[in-house]
Amino acid sequence: MPSFSIPLSGLNSDSQALSAIANNLANLNTVGYKATRPLFRDLYYQQVGTTGGGDPIQVGAGTALASNGSVFTQGSKDNTGVPTDVAIQGDGFFAVQKDGMQLFTRAGNFSQGPDGALVATDGSNVLGYSAANGVIDPNQPVGPITIARGQVTPANATTTVQLGMNLDSNAAIGDTFSTPSPMYDSLGAQHVLTFNFTKTAANAWDYNVSIPAADVGTTGPPVVVSSGSLGFDGTGTLVSPPADVTGVNITGLADGANDASMTWTLFSAGVPVVTQMAAPSAAANSHQDGYPSGSLLDFNIGSDGVIEGNFSNGQTRAIGQIAIASFANPEGLMSTGSNSFQETLASGTASIGAPDSGGRGSLVGGCLELSTADIAHEFAQLILAQRGYQANAKVVTAFDEITQDTINLKR
Repeated sequence: MPSFSIPLSGLNSDSQALSAIANNLANLNTVGYKATRPLFRDLYYQQVGTTGGGDPIQVGAGTALASNGSVFTQGSKDNTGVPTDVAIQGDGFFAVQKDGMQLFTRAGNFSQGPDGALVATDGSNVLGYSAANGVIDPNQPVGPITIARGQVTPANATTTVQLGMNLDSNAAIGDTFSTPSPMYDSLGAQHVLTFNFTKTAANAWDYNVSIPAADVGTTGPPVVVSSGSLGFDGTGTLVSPPADVTGVNITGLADGANDASMTWTLFSAGVPVVTQMAAPSAAANSHQDGYPSGSLLDFNIGSDGVIEGNFSNGQTRAIGQIAIASFANPEGLMSTGSNSFQETLASGTASIGAPDSGGRGSLVGGCLELSTADIAHEFAQLILAQRGYQANAKVVTAFDEITQDTINLKR
């Protein structure tokens, strides 16, 4: 008698395949979705005899769904321009944490929570490395990344001042020239230094550097904080002093900032930046390395996962770094919904580290990875699964007719 269990196993397997295909089609527009691939296997066989040559005669018992794992191929990317969006190029998963459980996802459509925490769409925290004073230690354990909009980068006191300038060689002895240059103290307050020059002889100038008296808590004329002389040769090249001027010190700042100690840089790569030519005295440029404190304006995510903050004082510094997890067998991960996966014994333990290291992929900021479900491929698989289901249903009706004919033999 025919076994109804054989076509029924085919119906069940094709039904599961249709469900998997339908799920792929339903997730055509799901960010970071990885299409699944239903694969069948045959069941056990019953040996009903042997041939004259001793070969076994076997009858199969049907089919079953062997696997329906995600295929982790690279999805195409969509440039969104949203700073919190990020896509993985290559292998790896974002590590996230929700209710104390660590999960993994390819969907990088993140946003910021009310506390500035970087979160996935299900509210889980994105894990990575925090920065301390703009420095990231990749050896620290991963934790939730926070990008606080109100964070402030501290001020940096001026330590070097450079003036690209010319002193007029046609100036008469006793002629003077002055030019200002800003500097910042340790609290980020700006002060204006005045560089004063007086011609004392051919190819010779005296100088002094002064600061307003009020800035150092006194009254009266500007306070001189450094003085000396400059000497030039017949080509207008600075020959004295032979090195940068150190010890430009400012003490007793009225705002309570630390005492300042600066260097006036006269040379760049060994070439003097102060000249004496037959041209009007003028400062072409002024540069100093200090800056005030600044608040975070915006940020961007680099290929190495580093979140670089842009501050109102023109400075950039690292805020944190997104971590990437890799697995020995990604197909062994278990889907938990919400674009997330959970590690299993089959997948192995997650190896979490910096992007673009240890075989992990790199990141693309302002971009999302799209679903890998392909509508043309899924429709083709849908037709095959549908025909398979129809064929097995036809076998059931055929077996039913054969059974009915057998019952009717008595008649």
